[in-house]
Amino acid sequence: MANLHEVNWDEIPGPTDDGGAGHLTGLAAAAVVLPGTDGLSVDLSTLEGRCVVYAFPMTARPDVPLPDGWNMLPGARGCTPQSCAFRDHADELRQLGVSRLFGLSAQTTGYQREAVERLELPFPLLSDASLSFARAMRLPTFEVDGKTLLKRLTMIIDDGTISHVFYPVFPPDRNAQDVLDWLGTGVS
Repeated sequence: MANLHEVNWDEIPGPTDDGGAGHLTGLAAAAVVLPGTDGLSVDLSTLEGRCVVYAFPMTARPDVPLPDGWNMLPGARGCTPQSCAFRDHADELRQLGVSRLFGLSAQTTGYQREAVERLELPFPLLSDASLSFARAMRLPTFEVDGKTLLKRLTMIIDDGTISHVFYPVFPPDRNAQDVLDWLGTGVS
């Protein structure tokens, strides 16, 4: 599928590495059950094999305006292009040993379901609307319009332990290829 959400990333401010994810590599995933858009609940700490979990601030909906100034918040813009890139590379990720692929945000499962259907994602999005997982893992967050949102990062989780973290992620539509490149080097 073609990516219909092309963005000129030179016009969007990129995030800086604030060290917010520096503690994650080597940690066991928190034993928190997260509801998925596929109707199943997932505890990342119990999954066997290699999982890729990309965290993102929020998906936009055609019927809901973005917060004022969203595009100029460093690292905010790009959730749809990032999700579409993971959609487009899902088969390649599986071929490189990824047994499970998930998106993760602080939005509700109901809100996320619209994006899964509209973007035709072949994997579930996980909801951390209560921020239980984010707090337990001390994931980097930011505030917009009174809401706490996850900063964009991607975790490679092997048998429940985080083996690698991509942070900050920019541009977001390149993230899936960066993961493929990392996996293709034989790093484990």
